[in-house]
Amino acid sequence: MTMTYRPPYSTTPTMIRLVGEIGEALGRHAVSAEKARTPHLGRGNRIRTVQASLAIENNTLSLEQVTAIFDGKRVLGKPREIKEVRNAFAAYEQLEGWDPFSLPDLLDAHRVLLDGLVDDPGVFRRGGVGVVRGREVLHIAPPADRVAHLVGDLLDWLRTTDDHPLIAGSAFHYELEFIHPFSDGNGRMGRLWQTVILSRWRPLMAYLPVETVIHDRRRDYYRMLVRADSLADATPFIEFMLAALLEAIEEVAATDQASDQVSDQVRRMLELLDEREMGSVELMRRLGLSHRPTFRKNYLSGVLSSGWVERTQPASPRSPTQRYRMTDAGRGLLARIRGREKS
Repeated sequence: MTMTYRPPYSTTPTMIRLVGEIGEALGRHAVSAEKARTPHLGRGNRIRTVQASLAIENNTLSLEQVTAIFDGKRVLGKPREIKEVRNAFAAYEQLEGWDPFSLPDLLDAHRVLLDGLVDDPGVFRRGGVGVVRGREVLHIAPPADRVAHLVGDLLDWLRTTDDHPLIAGSAFHYELEFIHPFSDGNGRMGRLWQTVILSRWRPLMAYLPVETVIHDRRRDYYRMLVRADSLADATPFIEFMLAALLEAIEEVAATDQASDQVSDQVRRMLELLDEREMGSVELMRRLGLSHRPTFRKNYLSGVLSSGWVERTQPASPRSPTQRYRMTDAGRGLLARIRGREKS
């Protein structure tokens, strides 16, 4: 009797709780979640997704450079990194047309992502491959002659499983990383295909920038992949991914709410710090202020507590050489505000 394939994991109370919390968060933030799909916010989320997913793979292009590429502008950078960005935008543009259960579509997605970057885009690898960090071998993938069979089994399981798409998508993500079916681009493919799976469950998930959360927690991301390998059990990785999805939903909702409420004063300060780091004296001068308590109360306190701006010397907040700089959250907020004005 042939055993039906199933990825190695157990449905835990933590998974059930996180699935419930994700459902509640989507319901609670329904308006914000739908906003994530509107043209101007969908654009911003897509840009953040592409930049973060490639940064996980050591692409060095900044959010500003990726935005410029999206807008069709010339960018100074490594040609390979620019090509990676253009390919990723092309892949995410086609995302909603791919069938998550289709092997030809999976191969086509890899072809789009890796076109011009590898010799064999859209084709399973023909040799052995492993994941190495320094001198440490983290993972040895199954032999090449097993890849087609293993991916076929994985897609068959995905098609027939009764598990919640949030859990099944995370399990698929892990298993694709374990099989490592391609010569390159396996990480990008795992994250992309999980989004394909989730977008069939809720279309707005195609615009959820979960990759930004993974990028911020990439050490944990890789640690959970290694842990799952060592245990031969994908459970810890699935729990990590569910927590990342929940965090991404809450982040989108919080940023949307904040951008609705941001004051003109705060916006002006963010625009100044978008240029470069500045000290308090220069910021006050550029803002036309002379009263330090007003500056701290109406400008500085809010942006620091919201995480939009940070000190360059957090351990010495009163240092005379203290300067302030924009965080990724602040850049994202400013981009959303500007995007709304253009729409």
